[in-house]
Amino acid sequence: MVDALARDRARLLELLTQRSFERRRVVLSSGKESDFYIDCKRTALLAEGHFLIGRLFLDAIRREAPEAVGVGGLTLGADPLASAVSLTGYLSSYPLSAFIVRKEPKGHGTGQWIEGLSGLGTGAKVAIVEDVVTTGGSTLKAIERAQAEGLTVLGAFALVDRLEGGREAVEAAGHRLTTLFTRKDFIP
Repeated sequence: MVDALARDRARLLELLTQRSFERRRVVLSSGKESDFYIDCKRTALLAEGHFLIGRLFLDAIRREAPEAVGVGGLTLGADPLASAVSLTGYLSSYPLSAFIVRKEPKGHGTGQWIEGLSGLGTGAKVAIVEDVVTTGGSTLKAIERAQAEGLTVLGAFALVDRLEGGREAVEAAGHRLTTLFTRKDFIP
């Protein structure tokens, strides 16, 4: 299993490098400027990428937050990630319900912040997933909103840590952050 996971990790890095990584000037969602960009959705929305993300995140969640019954994060970056983990978990007899944290409450109907909350229940133990961590702001927003809605957050899991203070911010707020890759995997 370890060899298969190592192969999957290497293949996911290859896909992220080919499909998601770009050397160019951009302004990130954090407002910071950067000379590189990683759009993980380009990989997560590919069938193979979806599969690999599901397997690798599921493995990390089983190790770091084995009591989790749900997985989700801030829309839009976390949506395909939560879906991948939920589906992979189901196929592995380790079901995790997916949920989506909105950036703003729903503007009609119930006005809810979280889609999928009804399938979890109050106090449910969950893992937060994120595509790229820069400052940790999006991760912390997802954690805070999940907690405000009655969920128990066991930890956060990200595809890529840009190594720009996000891990420190998440940990300073009292949460664990597990990442599959860092910027050093893309820019040695």
